[in-house]
Amino acid sequence: MGDPFGMAVTHALASGMGGIRTAGDLVARMQMSRGMKIDAAKKYVADRLGVSVIDLANEDVMTEVRREHDLGLVYALPGYARGIEAKLHIARLLDIEINCVKRMRT
Repeated sequence: MGDPFGMAVTHALASGMGGIRTAGDLVARMQMSRGMKIDAAKKYVADRLGVSVIDLANEDVMTEVRREHDLGLVYALPGYARGIEAKLHIARLLDIEINCVKRMRT
């Protein structure tokens, strides 16, 4: 069982901010999981990552932040999380529940 909202919605929301290249996927998760408006979701994610809201859309800054927090990257690098492991780190950082992570724990 994947995310109940499906890939189409996730892609549509995340692609506007660059998806996993920046923080679009994280902002989209907050919008979907907590029903936040985009500005509130951006502020929440920025606060949790320790960056400014402007930095969320900066590909260079977010590549380093994603590496630092091990949140997954566009390309797989040895020693960095990917797939479910990256989602586990995202769930912890954002204090949200992700279905596939929840299923792995049970």
